[in-house]
Amino acid sequence: MSRILNAASVAAVGMTATAMLLLAEPGFANDFATSANLPAITLPGADAPQSDQADLSTAATQPVDTTSDTTDTDAESTDEPKPAPLDIDSLAELVAATPRPAEIDSELRCLAGAVYFESRGESLAGQLAVAHVVLNRAKSGRFPKSLCGVVRQPSQFSFVRRGKMPAVRAGAQWNNAVAIAQIARDDSWKNQAPGALFFHARYVSPGWRKTRIAAIDNHIFYR
Repeated sequence: MSRILNAASVAAVGMTATAMLLLAEPGFANDFATSANLPAITLPGADAPQSDQADLSTAATQPVDTTSDTTDTDAESTDEPKPAPLDIDSLAELVAATPRPAEIDSELRCLAGAVYFESRGESLAGQLAVAHVVLNRAKSGRFPKSLCGVVRQPSQFSFVRRGKMPAVRAGAQWNNAVAIAQIARDDSWKNQAPGALFFHARYVSPGWRKTRIAAIDNHIFYR
Protein backbone atom coordinates (compact mmCIF):
# COMPACT_ATOMS: atom_id res chain seq x y z
CA MET A 1 0.00 0.00 0.00
CA SER A 2 1.36 3.36 -0.91
CA ARG A 3 2.52 5.62 1.89
CA ILE A 4 1.39 8.76 -0.04
CA LEU A 5 -2.08 9.96 0.95
CA ASN A 6 -3.66 13.36 0.60
CA ALA A 7 -5.88 15.08 3.12
CA ALA A 8 -8.98 14.81 0.94
CA SER A 9 -8.81 11.05 0.62
CA VAL A 10 -8.35 10.67 4.36
CA ALA A 11 -11.32 12.92 5.09
CA ALA A 12 -13.44 10.94 2.58
CA VAL A 13 -12.95 7.64 4.24
CA GLY A 14 -13.39 9.22 7.70
CA MET A 15 -10.02 8.21 9.06
CA THR A 16 -10.36 4.51 8.37
CA ALA A 17 -8.59 1.82 10.37
CA THR A 18 -6.00 1.47 7.59
CA ALA A 19 -5.13 5.15 7.80
CA MET A 20 -4.85 4.91 11.55
CA LEU A 21 -2.39 2.04 11.21
CA LEU A 22 -0.32 4.09 8.80
CA LEU A 23 -0.35 7.07 11.08
CA ALA A 24 0.94 4.87 13.88
CA GLU A 25 3.88 3.76 11.72
CA PRO A 26 7.11 5.42 12.96
CA GLY A 27 7.96 8.58 11.02
CA PHE A 28 4.89 8.52 8.83
CA ALA A 29 2.64 10.67 11.02
CA ASN A 30 4.69 13.81 10.54
CA ASP A 31 5.30 13.09 6.80
CA PHE A 32 1.57 12.95 6.36
CA ALA A 33 1.05 16.14 8.34
CA THR A 34 3.60 17.96 6.21
CA SER A 35 2.06 16.83 2.92
CA ALA A 36 -1.43 17.82 4.07
CA ASN A 37 -0.35 21.18 5.43
CA LEU A 38 -1.41 20.11 8.93
CA PRO A 39 0.30 20.76 12.24
CA ALA A 40 2.85 18.21 13.22
CA ILE A 41 1.31 15.14 14.91
CA THR A 42 2.88 13.78 18.04
CA LEU A 43 1.84 10.24 19.00
CA PRO A 44 1.97 9.29 22.64
CA GLY A 45 5.36 7.81 23.39
CA ALA A 46 6.60 8.14 19.84
CA ASP A 47 9.23 10.77 20.66
CA ALA A 48 10.22 9.60 24.14
CA PRO A 49 13.57 11.04 25.19
CA GLN A 50 16.51 8.66 24.80
CA SER A 51 17.51 9.22 28.41
CA ASP A 52 14.15 7.83 29.63
CA GLN A 53 14.54 4.72 27.48
CA ALA A 54 18.05 4.20 28.81
CA ASP A 55 16.75 4.45 32.36
CA LEU A 56 14.12 1.79 31.67
CA SER A 57 16.66 -0.65 30.23
CA THR A 58 18.99 -0.12 33.18
CA ALA A 59 16.21 -0.71 35.70
CA ALA A 60 15.30 -4.01 34.03
CA THR A 61 18.79 -5.36 34.64
CA GLN A 62 18.90 -4.44 38.34
CA PRO A 63 17.97 -7.04 40.97
CA VAL A 64 14.54 -6.48 42.47
CA ASP A 65 14.50 -5.77 46.18
CA THR A 66 11.51 -7.76 47.43
CA THR A 67 11.96 -6.63 51.02
CA SER A 68 10.54 -3.52 52.58
CA ASP A 69 10.58 -1.75 55.89
CA THR A 70 6.91 -2.68 56.40
CA THR A 71 7.58 -6.39 55.88
CA ASP A 72 10.49 -6.38 58.32
CA THR A 73 8.46 -4.54 60.93
CA ASP A 74 5.56 -6.96 60.60
CA ALA A 75 7.87 -9.96 60.92
CA GLU A 76 9.46 -8.56 64.03
CA SER A 77 6.10 -7.78 65.61
CA THR A 78 4.63 -11.25 64.99
CA ASP A 79 7.64 -13.29 66.11
CA GLU A 80 7.58 -14.04 69.82
CA PRO A 81 10.93 -13.72 71.58
CA LYS A 82 12.56 -17.09 72.18
CA PRO A 83 13.98 -17.81 75.61
CA ALA A 84 17.75 -18.04 75.70
CA PRO A 85 19.00 -21.62 76.17
CA LEU A 86 20.42 -22.42 79.59
CA ASP A 87 24.20 -22.64 79.63
CA ILE A 88 24.57 -25.53 82.09
CA ASP A 89 27.97 -27.10 82.68
CA SER A 90 27.26 -29.16 85.81
CA LEU A 91 24.47 -30.95 87.60
CA ALA A 92 24.79 -28.46 90.45
CA GLU A 93 24.05 -25.60 88.05
CA LEU A 94 21.03 -27.45 86.69
CA VAL A 95 19.72 -28.07 90.21
CA ALA A 96 20.11 -24.36 91.01
CA ALA A 97 18.35 -23.38 87.77
CA THR A 98 15.42 -25.77 88.26
CA PRO A 99 12.47 -23.86 89.75
CA ARG A 100 10.50 -25.52 92.51
CA PRO A 101 6.85 -25.93 91.52
CA ALA A 102 4.28 -23.95 93.47
CA GLU A 103 2.48 -27.21 94.27
CA ILE A 104 4.24 -30.57 94.44
CA ASP A 105 2.01 -33.37 93.16
CA SER A 106 1.89 -36.67 95.01
CA GLU A 107 4.06 -38.56 92.50
CA LEU A 108 6.80 -35.94 92.58
CA ARG A 109 6.62 -35.84 96.37
CA CYS A 110 7.10 -39.63 96.60
CA LEU A 111 10.08 -39.49 94.21
CA ALA A 112 11.65 -36.55 96.02
CA GLY A 113 11.01 -38.33 99.35
CA ALA A 114 12.99 -41.37 98.18
CA VAL A 115 15.85 -39.10 97.12
CA TYR A 116 15.73 -37.20 100.41
CA PHE A 117 15.57 -40.13 102.82
CA GLU A 118 17.85 -42.50 100.90
CA SER A 119 20.55 -40.19 99.63
CA ARG A 120 20.40 -36.62 100.94
CA GLY A 121 23.94 -37.04 102.29
CA GLU A 122 25.25 -38.23 98.91
CA SER A 123 26.49 -36.22 95.96
CA LEU A 124 23.96 -34.87 93.47
CA ALA A 125 24.99 -37.61 91.01
CA GLY A 126 24.28 -40.21 93.70
CA GLN A 127 20.90 -38.65 94.44
CA LEU A 128 20.04 -38.65 90.73
CA ALA A 129 20.90 -42.35 90.48
CA VAL A 130 18.55 -43.15 93.37
CA ALA A 131 15.75 -41.21 91.71
CA HIS A 132 16.25 -43.17 88.50
CA VAL A 133 15.98 -46.48 90.38
CA VAL A 134 12.45 -45.50 91.41
CA LEU A 135 11.58 -44.40 87.86
CA ASN A 136 13.08 -47.56 86.34
CA ARG A 137 11.06 -49.75 88.66
CA ALA A 138 7.80 -48.02 87.72
CA LYS A 139 8.57 -48.62 84.03
CA SER A 140 9.86 -52.19 84.36
CA GLY A 141 6.57 -54.08 84.80
CA ARG A 142 8.12 -55.93 87.75
CA PHE A 143 7.09 -53.35 90.33
CA PRO A 144 4.07 -51.10 90.88
CA LYS A 145 3.41 -48.74 87.98
CA SER A 146 3.15 -45.54 90.02
CA LEU A 147 6.07 -43.83 91.73
CA CYS A 148 4.24 -43.78 95.05
CA GLY A 149 3.45 -47.48 94.62
CA VAL A 150 7.16 -48.22 94.09
CA VAL A 151 8.26 -46.16 97.09
CA ARG A 152 5.59 -47.54 99.43
CA GLN A 153 5.96 -51.17 98.38
CA PRO A 154 6.54 -53.23 101.56
CA SER A 155 10.08 -54.27 102.44
CA GLN A 156 11.72 -52.16 99.74
CA PHE A 157 12.72 -48.82 101.30
CA SER A 158 13.62 -48.83 104.97
CA PHE A 159 12.47 -45.25 105.61
CA VAL A 160 8.84 -46.19 104.84
CA ARG A 161 6.84 -47.12 107.93
CA ARG A 162 3.47 -48.82 107.48
CA GLY A 163 3.20 -47.48 103.98
CA LYS A 164 3.93 -43.88 104.96
CA MET A 165 6.90 -41.58 104.65
CA PRO A 166 8.07 -39.60 107.67
CA ALA A 167 7.83 -35.82 107.59
CA VAL A 168 10.58 -33.97 105.77
CA ARG A 169 12.43 -30.99 107.15
CA ALA A 170 12.12 -28.00 104.86
CA GLY A 171 15.46 -26.59 103.78
CA ALA A 172 18.22 -26.81 101.21
CA GLN A 173 18.39 -30.63 101.21
CA TRP A 174 14.66 -30.98 100.56
CA ASN A 175 14.81 -28.35 97.83
CA ASN A 176 17.67 -30.23 96.19
CA ALA A 177 15.72 -33.48 96.40
CA VAL A 178 12.72 -31.88 94.68
CA ALA A 179 14.95 -30.47 91.95
CA ILE A 180 16.72 -33.83 91.46
CA ALA A 181 13.33 -35.57 91.24
CA GLN A 182 12.24 -33.17 88.49
CA ILE A 183 15.52 -33.57 86.60
CA ALA A 184 15.27 -37.35 86.79
CA ARG A 185 11.61 -37.36 85.72
CA ASP A 186 12.43 -35.08 82.78
CA ASP A 187 15.59 -37.09 81.96
CA SER A 188 17.46 -33.82 81.54
CA TRP A 189 20.83 -34.99 82.87
CA LYS A 190 22.89 -38.13 82.27
CA ASN A 191 22.40 -40.85 84.88
CA GLN A 192 25.60 -42.60 85.96
CA ALA A 193 23.75 -45.83 86.84
CA PRO A 194 21.59 -46.45 83.74
CA GLY A 195 19.02 -49.21 84.01
CA ALA A 196 19.56 -49.82 87.73
CA LEU A 197 16.67 -51.38 89.64
CA PHE A 198 18.39 -52.00 92.97
CA PHE A 199 21.00 -50.41 95.23
CA HIS A 200 22.44 -50.91 98.69
CA ALA A 201 24.91 -49.19 100.96
CA ARG A 202 28.56 -50.19 100.76
CA TYR A 203 28.66 -51.34 104.38
CA VAL A 204 26.16 -54.17 103.76
CA SER A 205 26.63 -57.31 101.69
CA PRO A 206 23.27 -58.79 100.69
CA GLY A 207 24.86 -61.42 98.41
CA TRP A 208 22.73 -60.47 95.40
CA ARG A 209 23.27 -62.35 92.16
CA LYS A 210 22.60 -59.29 90.09
CA THR A 211 24.55 -57.34 87.50
CA ARG A 212 26.53 -54.57 89.12
CA ILE A 213 26.28 -51.31 87.18
CA ALA A 214 27.97 -48.59 89.18
CA ALA A 215 29.26 -47.52 92.57
CA ILE A 216 28.50 -43.89 93.43
CA ASP A 217 29.45 -42.48 96.81
CA ASN A 218 28.09 -44.82 99.49
CA HIS A 219 25.79 -46.82 97.18
CA ILE A 220 26.27 -49.72 94.77
CA PHE A 221 23.72 -50.06 91.95
CA TYR A 222 22.50 -53.22 90.17
CA ARG A 223 19.97 -54.39 87.65
